[in-house]
Amino acid sequence: MIIATRVLKLRRNDGDLEIPIRIFAPEQSELAPWICRHEIDWPDGKVERYAGGEDAVQALYLNLCMIGVEIYTSEEHESGKLEWTEPGQGYGFPMTNNVRDLMVGHDKDFF
Repeated sequence: MIIATRVLKLRRNDGDLEIPIRIFAPEQSELAPWICRHEIDWPDGKVERYAGGEDAVQALYLNLCMIGVEIYTSEEHESGKLEWTEPGQGYGFPMTNNVRDLMVGHDKDFF
C-alpha cells in the first residue's frame, strides 16, 4: 500500500518531466524483520528498492535515507536540472552521514 508520494521535476528543453516517488507501508518480511519499499520513475525507467530494519519505524527511516542518497547521486541531480519546490533547495529527504556533503539548499540546513 502506498503511504506517501512526492513528485520531483526535471527541467528539460522539450518541457518539464515529472519524477514520481512512491513510498510503501512497512511490512514484515523474510528478507528482514521489516522492510519498506519505494519506487522512483526515472527517465531511464522505474527503480524499485527497499530498506530493512528491526521494526517498521527503522525500515521507513532507512528507506527515506536511501531515497535521499539515490536522488543526490543521480545524473539528474548532477545536471542541476532536478528540483522539488524550487531550484537548488533540495528534495526533502534525510541522508546518511557519508554523503551529507552532497546536500544543497534547505536540505543542508534542516537535515
